[in-house]
Formats: sequence, structure tokens, C-alpha cells
Amino acid sequence: MSLNKYVAFAAKSFSMPDICLRLRKLIDDPRSNAADIARLICIDPSLTAKVLRLANSSLFRFPSEVESIEKAVNIIGGEALYNLVVAETTNSAFSCFNSELVALDEHWYKSVYCGMVAKSLARHLQLRGSGRFFVMGILLNLSELVVAKCSPQEYLVYRDKESSMPTHERQREHFGFTFSYCSGTILSNWKLPLVIYYPVMNVDDKKKQLIDVDVGLLALASRITELRHDKKYNNEIELFCKEIPNSVNADMDAIANAITFAEKETAKVSQLIH
Repeated sequence: MSLNKYVAFAAKSFSMPDICLRLRKLIDDPRSNAADIARLICIDPSLTAKVLRLANSSLFRFPSEVESIEKAVNIIGGEALYNLVVAETTNSAFSCFNSELVALDEHWYKSVYCGMVAKSLARHLQLRGSGRFFVMGILLNLSELVVAKCSPQEYLVYRDKESSMPTHERQREHFGFTFSYCSGTILSNWKLPLVIYYPVMNVDDKKKQLIDVDVGLLALASRITELRHDKKYNNEIELFCKEIPNSVNADMDAIANAITFAEKETAKVSQLIH
């Protein structure tokens, strides 16, 4: 099956809820404020509960209980709130594309872990909007679920085939595209911002790793995640591809800190969302 057919299948099976697009517009509108955002969030009772849980969680360590959505918005911030909404939406998408061929809980945990590593590295590099890297990490391998759901036999052959190639090269050889490229194309189709779908789409492009720090950082986070969680291919994973250090100034201390951060925070955040 072609890439376009998987993207079409994803579009037909699941669409980004209207609240994501409306929230993005509010955040980008200089005339909007926390009260405007709070009114939008309150439309969705489930999301309202999660926002309050997040604001009162140890992630923010606010000294008193947060009881209103407007106060929660002020504490969390617009971008972090948008990331939470997208992550919550992604969790729904994961459930929509659930397949017995993929261990969903493990897939979700690895996705959150990748997002946490990427977020920590982005903070280290002092990149603007580091929270968006958390979203990118969660969404990076969304299409693996789409492929497994849509083409179970073909996915099963890919999954069980012995190979010494890195994961993304195995995907390209078997399907004609990588899961990350397919994921990025789906996110573009869902009309997510360019700063989210572009790095996801190009994370395995060596030329773009060289010239784009967002792509290089996400590629590094992806490789760290594979190294920590995919025992089968650990020996084939090259953590520092020669292209990545030229665009990502992350030494081993930064990587160790990112791993510690991810291992500490992944369980907490996945419980808030999952």
C-alpha cells in the first residue's frame, strides 16, 4: 500500500478535534487572554479535569490548590496547554488505531519517553517553545499503529523479518517510507503547525539533520529512545550519527540528564494523559 493510502486511511479513521484548531488560534491571537482560553477548555469536561490535574501535579509544584481553569491556564501557559491537548488527542488516536500486533501500552510509554528526552534536550539548548518537542516525540511513530491496523499482514512480515539494518532503514526498504515520514504527513493532513509536523516528517533525513536543529534534536531523542527500549536492535543503533552533532550541541552530560529526566517524568505524565 502506498504512503498516500495510509494517510487517507488515518484521515478517514480519525480527525483532530475542533478544540485543537480553536485553541491554536487563540494562543496565536495577541488579543486573547487566559479567560478566553479557559472558556474554550471548559467546553470539554474530560479535558477540564486533566488540565486541573496537571496544574495541581508535582510537575508545577504550585503552593496552593488550583481550582479554576483560568488560574490553571496562567500556571501552565498557553503553549504547554496546547501540548497537553494534542497529547490527549494523540492518546485517543492511539486507541483508535489499536492493533493486536502492537503492544499499545509499551508503544505509548516509549512515545512519551521520546518526547521527554526531546523536551529536555531542547531546554538544554534553550530552544524557544521546548514543550513542542514533547508533542513531536509522542507523535513520531503514530503511523506504526496506522500501518499495523490498515495492513496487518504486511506489518507482521516487517516486524518479524530478521535484519541488521537500523529501524528506519528497515522501514524504508520494506514499505518505501519511514514511519516518521508517514507520521509527519498525517500530522500535516491534520493541519498541525509546521513546527511540529516538519521535524517529525524529516527526522530520518540526514541532510536535514545537518542543517536543522529541530530535526537533529528529534533524531537524537529517537535514537536514545531506541537505545534504551529496543533491545533487539541496540547493536545497530548509532547514537551519534556524524550529521547530528553538527546541528545539535548536546554532549554526553546533556544526554545523561535527558535520560534521567525522561525516566523520572514519563510515568507521571503518561498517568496524567493515558
